[in-house]
Amino acid sequence: MNRQSFSYGGNSYDYSVVHLPGKRSAIEIHVFPNGAIQVDAPADACGPEIKRAVLKRARWIERHVEESEKRLRHILPREYVSGESHYYLGRRYLLKVLPAEDGDQSVKLLRGRLQVTCRSKDAESVRALLDTWYRQRAASIFHDRLGAVCETVLWLKERPSIKLLSMKKQWGSCSTSGRVILNPSLVKAPKECIDYVIVHEICHLKEHNHSPRFYRELDQLMPNWRSVKGRLDGMAEAILAR
Repeated sequence: MNRQSFSYGGNSYDYSVVHLPGKRSAIEIHVFPNGAIQVDAPADACGPEIKRAVLKRARWIERHVEESEKRLRHILPREYVSGESHYYLGRRYLLKVLPAEDGDQSVKLLRGRLQVTCRSKDAESVRALLDTWYRQRAASIFHDRLGAVCETVLWLKERPSIKLLSMKKQWGSCSTSGRVILNPSLVKAPKECIDYVIVHEICHLKEHNHSPRFYRELDQLMPNWRSVKGRLDGMAEAILAR
């Protein structure tokens, strides 16, 4: 991955270039929720070719960067009130907070909204309900994704167990006993990003540090991991906002 920049409309924009082995399709440009710009390119794409593709979509990039900055100003810091943006599996939902007139509290996904019904509409109560819901969804989805990933790892003798642990700066880790530890907030990211973190930690079962052998194993299991990691990094600020 390398960093480049371009100017448009009186502003300068930095972007990261990720060359993907095996990629045959056109150059793809992404603007992440934090405003970061990433360009996924075939391994043989040259610098001038990539720059032309970026400049061709400069206006689109500018618009999406501005939209990302506006959303960040809106969600940071969170107040847990109706109208805020919250993520689940990579999709952005608007929060709707309703009073629990019958006393029953719940969190539901309804028509593009994340609806929280609670007895008290104060921020801590809404946050507690959301945290519990996210954790329950994380336990189920991580279990399913771990199973799918393990089927692709031929050297893995047995399926590792999962532990959920809230972390401020890490998506996951691997214990010395072979347990995969995942941040429940990761369930707010796309499934591809969840798979990347699981694959990363499974590789640590074989290579316990970030040695060249570790990255060779990661490349073999998930050739496009650099692009997916960039996507996850670009969502981190919005996903981990409290």
